[in-house]
Amino acid sequence: MSTTLRFASLFLLAGALFAQDAAPKLDYLFFKQEVQPIFLEKRIGHARCVACHTARSPVLQKLSPGAETWDDEQSRKNFEMWSLFVTPGKPLSSKFLMHPLAEEAGGDVFHGGGKHWDSTGNPEWQTLASWVNGRVHGAVAAIPGSGSVRVFQSNSAGDDIHVIDPATNTVVGMIQGIEAPHGVAIAPNGERIYITNEANSTLDVVDAKTLKVFKRIPLSGHPNNVDVAKDNSKVYVGIRQDPGAVDVIDAKTLTNVKSIAVKGAVHNVYLTPDGSHVFAGSIASKTISVIDATRDEVSWTMELDAGVRPMAFTKGGDGTTRDIIVQLSGFHGVAVLDFATRAEKWRYEFPDAPGVERELEGLQGSPSHGLAVSPDQQTIWSTSKYYHAVYGFKLPARNCGQPARGYRRPGAPPPPPPPPCEFELLKIIDVGSHPDWLGLTPDGKRLYVALAGDDETAVIDTEKLEVVARIPVGNVPKRLAVAEIQTR
Repeated sequence: MSTTLRFASLFLLAGALFAQDAAPKLDYLFFKQEVQPIFLEKRIGHARCVACHTARSPVLQKLSPGAETWDDEQSRKNFEMWSLFVTPGKPLSSKFLMHPLAEEAGGDVFHGGGKHWDSTGNPEWQTLASWVNGRVHGAVAAIPGSGSVRVFQSNSAGDDIHVIDPATNTVVGMIQGIEAPHGVAIAPNGERIYITNEANSTLDVVDAKTLKVFKRIPLSGHPNNVDVAKDNSKVYVGIRQDPGAVDVIDAKTLTNVKSIAVKGAVHNVYLTPDGSHVFAGSIASKTISVIDATRDEVSWTMELDAGVRPMAFTKGGDGTTRDIIVQLSGFHGVAVLDFATRAEKWRYEFPDAPGVERELEGLQGSPSHGLAVSPDQQTIWSTSKYYHAVYGFKLPARNCGQPARGYRRPGAPPPPPPPPCEFELLKIIDVGSHPDWLGLTPDGKRLYVALAGDDETAVIDTEKLEVVARIPVGNVPKRLAVAEIQTR
């Protein structure tokens, strides 16, 4: 064999090996513990999968007399057989998933056993997709090349949180067993996920590697949103019942160590960019209580003329907080507050969406609910429930509204007028029904939008300014969080 042919053969072999490595490996334990129970599930109007497939291809092993599931030897044979009917890493190209999926949801035309799932958002279908995507039993799927940034979408009318990989915009895991989940916050070290549980009035602590709840911490009252100290030491939980409080959770002992009294039931809590203060906003009292994170005591309050809803922050070059951008009850826009002077600087009302009729029914209290400032501090994104849209703006200059400073020699022409304090509209992007919360990837290139009215999470490309994906999730998705986690 010539040298050229030998190198060509080695190149092809390396390419083949790379291709094999690029596809995720199917996990036997996940199949045994999570997939096989689906074969035994009885659905109204349908025969169970096991009733047909013990005699039809792909074959399932017959259950032993009196057994309710398969033993390990039988499970191994099931795993080997059913692995032949999937394409690892490609749920939408796998017969196992597409055959029983409704045709209108993208499934195959016919399945002899009927159509078991009407959408890819069905929890059973999502379980199968997780297996095909390489999900390991008791862990988040680690898809080659996908990194470890994840989107956590809570479903306020459900009992689960969908875990989305932004590299593929697919659901790669589920956090289950948290009824009526609300706020979601990720520890800065990526090891834990903190979720407020409205049903139990607890803060539920989830291991990022296993996606399992391992601790439920009792709170002083009904919770709303949550945030984590920058050094991982504490978790702050807003208590949304009178007289109002922020509970402080020690992240080392996972105990509720203090309840800070504030003015009014708390809607949202936020750590400032430098972690020095906690902002707790109240709808009922129209007040922001500002807590010193070192002493865990209220330092000052800021009173507004409307209920305080989501907030976002801009920061100076040294990382300290510059402005607080606040959405208010009944206002289709934002108020901009100055952190240093503790006063409102200006307000901006969003323009109407051209050619779109404003929806008012049931939305007067919260026409805009969801804010995100880009990592480079250049743009801000806001939801609009009036127009089922997301508004993208370029942030105004830092010195907007401020006259030029410095010495001006006698007789010199007057300085130019200060730049206006206005957002420059980039685009109004139609996303879907009841957009409720926003989250940006760390590079700022993808914006995730919870669509409470569509049971989906929309994905916006922030450079193209358009929706590039819609991901089916659970019931009434609202709060979401985007962060890097420890998947291994």
